Amino acid sequence: MGLMVFVLAFGSMAQAAPGSWVAQVPGLLVTMSDRASRSDEVRPPAGMVAQSAVIGRIQWQYQHAPGAALRAWLCHPERCVALSGMRGETRALSGLKATTPLHFQFVLRPGQRPVSVKGLQMIINYQ
Repeated sequence: MGLMVFVLAFGSMAQAAPGSWVAQVPGLLVTMSDRASRSDEVRPPAGMVAQSAVIGRIQWQYQHAPGAALRAWLCHPERCVALSGMRGETRALSGLKATTPLHFQFVLRPGQRPVSVKGLQMIINYQ
């Protein structure tokens, strides 16, 4: 029985190895205030992240013209988190599966003209 405990403990340590991956996301044109515009989904590179891995922290950045009024979210299939600005980090998705696709979501503020969003990037830290 002692050997089994050791093997299970060793196996869980091997799967819990922390790491990170970076995703560049193609830009998009946000045109509506009543319906969200979604970026392409991103996933970790094949075989890089263990199926049991969970998200720790996500850093993000994106760019748009000065003065543009957008609301932005970073989304996982289980939930979205509102972003505080064009650059930052969040732990709001911590504990969710790290192998699941992520995407950005944007909505114009009412009365805003279409806005081009570019330079979208995520750095996903997992364990």
